[in-house]
Amino acid sequence: MRERLREAVSGSSDEPAVGLFVDGPNVLRNEFDVDLDDVRALAAERGRLSVARLYLDEHATPGLIQAAEARGFEVCITSGDVDVKLAVDATAAIDDLSLLTIASRDTDFKPVLEHAARRGVETFAIAPGEHGRSDALRNAAHDDVTLE
Repeated sequence: MRERLREAVSGSSDEPAVGLFVDGPNVLRNEFDVDLDDVRALAAERGRLSVARLYLDEHATPGLIQAAEARGFEVCITSGDVDVKLAVDATAAIDDLSLLTIASRDTDFKPVLEHAARRGVETFAIAPGEHGRSDALRNAAHDDVTLE
């Protein structure tokens, strides 16, 4: 049953359903110079993006929100820290995904990656840069990449 659901979400068993969850405050920092198109492309290389969400706090500029939406991201604005909302949403999506991708440098998402792996979902961690890489996330994920 679960495999049929995954096939329905992804379109076929050959194209995995990929969920991309981006921790905006920890990834979109001046010192990292991250391009959202690059993050999206890395996740899309692994299958069909069924979820592409960017989480931002209430201080996000309208220009950033508009740019993210233009790049195909669903933007989720939270008051305060985005970690809880991202973690809850990513965990809720696990059963509909073949691959869970989290872009962050925050070790708070390690339990989400571990939970997904226990449920048989592949995991992928994207770090925003060498100095923004979390060894805990990298080690918890099946695969990882650090943006240059």
